[in-house]
Amino acid sequence: MSIVVKNLTKEYGLQKAVNDISFTVNKGEIVGFIGPNGAGKSTTMKIITGFLRDFTGSVEVNGLDLSSNLIEVKRQIGYLPEHNPLYLDMYVREYLRFVAGIHKLGKESTQKINDVVELTGLGQEQKKKIGSLSKGYRQRVGLASTLVHDPAVLILDEATTGLDPNQIVEIRNVIANVGKEKTVLLSTHIMQEVEAICHKVIIINKGTIVMDDMSENVNSYSTTSQQI
Repeated sequence: MSIVVKNLTKEYGLQKAVNDISFTVNKGEIVGFIGPNGAGKSTTMKIITGFLRDFTGSVEVNGLDLSSNLIEVKRQIGYLPEHNPLYLDMYVREYLRFVAGIHKLGKESTQKINDVVELTGLGQEQKKKIGSLSKGYRQRVGLASTLVHDPAVLILDEATTGLDPNQIVEIRNVIANVGKEKTVLLSTHIMQEVEAICHKVIIINKGTIVMDDMSENVNSYSTTSQQI
């Protein structure tokens, strides 16, 4: 298993943002993590990536317990948060060199950057300032930055939010291509997105998992689907 979550609970005061949830994501799967706004998707992802520490339950990534192996788990993960954090005054390739430096890639940096630029379709945009790019291409830069250190697991939070229909298809294709070699947990509130590229779907609502099944079985959860 690439991701194992057991009895995970996160409280904010009296509110349980995540309420005793358990699920697994197998190596090589693209799993859709779906639910309405405020369902607990982003909170769960921030816990898995180590950004939220005050929780009960356990999380393992590639066999490593998060609580006792925080730094090593972070090395295993590429994380794209809902609000893509980019330095708009930097050029695309300059920004990717900056991220590669954070990961201490050293002599591997140039080849790793070349690889992610090709994978995410940024070839013609790599010498432009990030602030001059369309939102779709900014998302590609975000994806490239999550991939530059070649993580085994990708956590993508609302990766297509706010994009136009053409941009959504383009980003989905990039994720599907990346998912051939990596484990991907993709959060969204769009059921069609899950059906298009995901092997499995996990539906969370009000902090509780209401479905964990193969994506082709999602239509059997008609009542739940109407709530999302």
